[in-house]
Amino acid sequence: MNSDAQYPVMRSIGCALPENYYDQETLSTALWNEWGGSDAGRARFDRLHRAVGVRGRHLALTMEGYRALDSFAKSNQAWMEVASDLGAKAVASALFEAGLQPRDVDHVFFTTVTGISAPSLDARLINRMAMRSNIKRTPLFGLGCVGGAAGLARAADYLRAFPAETALLLSVEICSLTLQLRDQSIANMIASGLFADGAAAVVLMGSARPDCPRAPRIVASKSIFFSDTEDMMGWRIVDSGFQVVLAAGIPDLVRDNLRAGVDSFLAEHRLSRRDINHWIAHTGGPKVLEAIQEALEIPKCALALSWRSLEAVGNISSASVLFVAADFLKSGVARPGQYGVLLSMGPGFCGELVLLQW
Repeated sequence: MNSDAQYPVMRSIGCALPENYYDQETLSTALWNEWGGSDAGRARFDRLHRAVGVRGRHLALTMEGYRALDSFAKSNQAWMEVASDLGAKAVASALFEAGLQPRDVDHVFFTTVTGISAPSLDARLINRMAMRSNIKRTPLFGLGCVGGAAGLARAADYLRAFPAETALLLSVEICSLTLQLRDQSIANMIASGLFADGAAAVVLMGSARPDCPRAPRIVASKSIFFSDTEDMMGWRIVDSGFQVVLAAGIPDLVRDNLRAGVDSFLAEHRLSRRDINHWIAHTGGPKVLEAIQEALEIPKCALALSWRSLEAVGNISSASVLFVAADFLKSGVARPGQYGVLLSMGPGFCGELVLLQW
């Protein structure tokens, strides 16, 4: 492995959720009232919403507010407004915890898959938060659920080249604004019960900064791309916006392929799954979490924080794994020398693995 001096560090994580919170039963009833249909269809709809294991979610707008969004333009405008506010809150929280000011950030990485803008949202936040005029920007779009882990890995790659700098990763996902009320497919029914809204920001420090803490260090990362699986997950772009693509075979794909990818990654660093003390996984839904557990041969308790986050706030796409990571850092359970793996999967179909050490 490389010397300690080459390892960037996760300094802090800030999370932000919209103020509008609804329990799952209330949301399910409201959605079905909009959709309508047979009693048999309602029973299936309720069954799918219960199966995703979400107790409640924070949404960008009040339930009444969504009725006015009768075009993609209106939904995307709402995304820009809400995403800007949530992103600013998450960034301010992460910087405050790190003891930094907005002008201390050298490079901002931004990931989303639920709205579009040019310039990208990070430019709006640079102006809003009075960051430096020479700040570098790397907006990432289309990574979906894998974006949190991939953004973390790319920011760490950057800091290995510029170890005296500070990077900021921001993930903002407003999944509720992508809902297609005319789509009564199984995939959309599942998505309408699973995905939620929120933002997370991570401050990363290069090892040459004098105030850089020792841990958790980002030792390495690895991307895993599964060939010819681009139709498994993502968006179809339709007149009304983003229509979800969510294949039933995703858990099997994870179950059949994740173990080999993880084992290969760890072997590159003379480690095995037995050496990993902590697993920080994206909250992809019950079937995906179960597939991760089976693939890695770990008990459900090893992903307890992921299960808890899924239940409490739902799946916030790229931000989800960062919410879980924030909860893990707050728990304080990691001990010096221990290893952890942070992992996400998403459209491509692909995965991202990040090796951490305390």
